[in-house]
Amino acid sequence: MKTVTLNNFEIGGKKLTIFAGPCVIENEDVIFETAAGLKQICLKLGINYVFKASYDKANRSSIQSFRGLGLKRGLELLAAVKKEFNVPIVTDIHLPEEAQEVAEVADILQIPAFLCRQTDILVAAAKTGKIVNIKKGQFLAPNQITSLAQKVIESGNEQILITERGTTFGYNNLITDMRAIKIIQDLGYPTFFDATHSVQLPGGHGTSSSGEREFAPILANAAVGAGAKGLFFEVHPNPTEAMCDGDNMIPLTEAEKLFSICNQIFKVVN
Repeated sequence: MKTVTLNNFEIGGKKLTIFAGPCVIENEDVIFETAAGLKQICLKLGINYVFKASYDKANRSSIQSFRGLGLKRGLELLAAVKKEFNVPIVTDIHLPEEAQEVAEVADILQIPAFLCRQTDILVAAAKTGKIVNIKKGQFLAPNQITSLAQKVIESGNEQILITERGTTFGYNNLITDMRAIKIIQDLGYPTFFDATHSVQLPGGHGTSSSGEREFAPILANAAVGAGAKGLFFEVHPNPTEAMCDGDNMIPLTEAEKLFSICNQIFKVVN
């Protein structure tokens, strides 16, 4: 399995890597508080940390749902987090034309699960030269990521991460098959597990998704035990007041205990 180098650390190596932050950029206070807290936790535990937040969530269930602050203001705030806390940034793109502008701030360009087969987006992300994190669609089998990764490779970029985030299981439900971690990594790519989107219940509230955050730690522990090289968590100072995905986000106050247990498992496995 290949590793990917980011700044002064290696993704896919001997240290756990965590992507974490709020679902969407709500305001400066929320992202600064979250970034400060998570960086401190990861430094204490010896975990590689990348700050995650979205400037836009283009796949909301309702047209009335909060999507974020938009590309311009969102990138300004992500750049401010990067400068203030000296942390790398991962954020998702939704259109090919966003890739180059986002790459001026973000260290990792993330391809949303619903868009993972969109060739133009994969090619545009690849051509920035940045690390590309492909979130496996809920509708794909693990071995189907090969064709997605190949689009990035044939566009001149071999810095690829794959994130497992559950598979559609009937209506309004997802299920995680931990065999996917090994299947994907056997194909040669460092594999992350998205513990908070995997407990989402799509459309569970009718006009919005619901979720069962109490299961996120269980699945995260299992994924690391299965060999995942990294974890993805949406974390918020007060999830009950979050403007999207509150039901499946981890409270910031619970992050240290959760990260610590995952890191202990990671060390045993590795």
